[in-house]
Amino acid sequence: MRKTYIFPIVFLLWSASLAQNKISGNITDQDLRPLAGANIYLPELNIGVISDQDGNFLISQLPNGKIKLRISFIGYDNVIQTVILNNSDVKLDIALRVTSLETEEIVISGGYNATQRENAIKIDIVKLDDRATRTTSNFMEKITDVPGVEMISKGAGIAKPVIRGLSMNNILVMNNGVRIENYQFSENHPLGIDDNNIDQVEVIKGPASLLYGSDAIGGVLNFIKSKPAPIGKITGQYQTQLFSNSLGMSNNFGIKKASRHFFSGLYVGNKTHSDYEQGGGDFVPNSRFNELSVCANTGYTGKAGIFEVNYDYFKQNLGMTVSAVKSLIADRDRTNEIWYQDLKHHLISSQNRLFLGSYKWETNVAYQVAFRKLQTTLDVPVVEMNLNTITYESKLAMHHGDNSEYIVGIQGMTQTNRNQNNRASQFLPDANVNNLGVLSLVQKALSEVIKIQGGLRFDIYKTRTFALGDTSTESYHAPVTGNYSGLNGSVGITCDLSEKFLLRSNFARAFRAPNLSELTSNGLHGTRYEIGNENLESENAYESDVSLQYHVDCLTFDVAGFYNHIDNYIYISPTSDTTSAGVSIYRYKQSDANLRGGEAGVHYHPKNMEWLHLKSTYAVVVGKRENGDFLPFIPADKWRSEVIAEKELSGVIQNIFAKVVATTALDQNHPAPEEEATPGYTLIDLGIGGEIRFARQSLSISISVNNLLDKKYIDHLSTLKEVGYFNPGRNVAFGLNIPFAVK
Repeated sequence: MRKTYIFPIVFLLWSASLAQNKISGNITDQDLRPLAGANIYLPELNIGVISDQDGNFLISQLPNGKIKLRISFIGYDNVIQTVILNNSDVKLDIALRVTSLETEEIVISGGYNATQRENAIKIDIVKLDDRATRTTSNFMEKITDVPGVEMISKGAGIAKPVIRGLSMNNILVMNNGVRIENYQFSENHPLGIDDNNIDQVEVIKGPASLLYGSDAIGGVLNFIKSKPAPIGKITGQYQTQLFSNSLGMSNNFGIKKASRHFFSGLYVGNKTHSDYEQGGGDFVPNSRFNELSVCANTGYTGKAGIFEVNYDYFKQNLGMTVSAVKSLIADRDRTNEIWYQDLKHHLISSQNRLFLGSYKWETNVAYQVAFRKLQTTLDVPVVEMNLNTITYESKLAMHHGDNSEYIVGIQGMTQTNRNQNNRASQFLPDANVNNLGVLSLVQKALSEVIKIQGGLRFDIYKTRTFALGDTSTESYHAPVTGNYSGLNGSVGITCDLSEKFLLRSNFARAFRAPNLSELTSNGLHGTRYEIGNENLESENAYESDVSLQYHVDCLTFDVAGFYNHIDNYIYISPTSDTTSAGVSIYRYKQSDANLRGGEAGVHYHPKNMEWLHLKSTYAVVVGKRENGDFLPFIPADKWRSEVIAEKELSGVIQNIFAKVVATTALDQNHPAPEEEATPGYTLIDLGIGGEIRFARQSLSISISVNNLLDKKYIDHLSTLKEVGYFNPGRNVAFGLNIPFAVK
């Protein structure tokens, strides 16, 4: 019987290995002139080539199946092609059209490798390009260019994403599809990833628990790694940035190589910043931070599929600006000595995809270790914990012709938290956490106009903690066992009304189990004493949203609205009680909550002024509990407008640009009971840059000024207002990027 099951699998693998497929073609501009150096990239196989002097390209030894290609060239509209290979020889002749607006991209965070237009879920892309984003020492700040995305910050080194009013445990952060697990329970804990070896960030606004399980109830940030080198080349780059406000420096170096079947890369980065200056010139004590990151990858691409291994190491020393440091730090510095978080994170992942005719079988496994220490004024850490996490998933996708695609799969997580060396504060107990989810998705084109996408998922989530401490003390942790289960689902529809109009509508149900901190915390956390609640129930969200997209040659306009109802919304609230030492006690509670709001954006490129871009976005969100109280960490309404001028030149100086960005936050007069209202503000940012070419070597230079007028302001989501400090003042940044390539 066992041989009966094994034989079909072996036969499918053997058949795939015999596939003799190739894709060739010619890339030209709209006047049929050849484009040398155009990029032809196959995301599902993670391989790419560039066109030769005559615009020709060839990719051979490809597996059978449905494959997407992206053809791109700077200054031209991307072309996305889908081909079905079955021992095929496909010839593509592509004419690229000149464009100055954003072009179509292939996104992976929606469950399918599909274009943005094909997804029922709208996925925003943030490209790490200084022309489009701010040059800042806070990596998370670049992502807030997306309307509806903001950040909770504690200085420049610590930031947490906020998507449509939800944050912390309700937002899932992913490193190339692997969920990051690093004690992300609090606004005092950092994002856990930096921009080293990151090409772009995909943002899902709204529930994505169907795809990713618990913690994706409010949205997802997926940090996508850079593509491998073109076949037959060694490429790399060195990047450096200097920051006046924090006397900071950032350095990244990467090198990668690809042959026909093998690819690999190595990337090293570091950041060092002293205490930043707030508006008006005074420095903020202990806002300093230092980081080191190392990334390495290797993989094989063959007729049967792709097999890849990634390793990421991220070390952070993050100063904490708390009341205790005001009298202890008198001089500005960059060395972390007291009151700082000492964090280390190791992540190794194996990501594999087999092509079996009309089937694709994806299996991914990851192991990560997060070490967290809190240093105060003692010689030894006050807190020392170790979090070990194994995540895994296996998904089988099948396409049925050009109109339908189906996915079934499982995802799971096994996690252990352990306190180390019996430190003075053991805020969280030792614990084991297990999660298993089963999912199914379908995407089907009902006609050339209407496409539907939806699915169901069921999760089981178990938490078990162990007794910790002395039963006679107030910091005793009693053992807790929690069993949770939930059904996730979504259905979405896209109406391709014309080449100009696209209408999307979605409804999603999402589930989130209470996490370890919410269930069991018992101890001093920052300046407050937090006590968990073992009786918490799972959160369940029900969100509906609708969006309209209008795109023509010189104008794009997007508008979206949403309504999100959450049963058993979990929040932490102050009480009238204090500890024996007089510290205020906060407890976790639950109530139903509602959030509503929307985003709008316009990008205009005048036809008679090809060098000019005008952009503007607006976002609003309102969140309330069932008793009428406003939710915490709800951002102020924000306008953001950009004027960008860019010009392609020939000669030594090429591709120059200049930009002016104005950001206006309105008054936030609807604070939560534990918050205060925050006045609005307007910031002006400037930037210029360009590419300089010497013979065959090019380099890019940029200079930017953030908060040009040195505005003294407090953002509503800054937690430093609790200790009386403002956001960063004027910052002048210099950036240098030196790419290189070797055959």
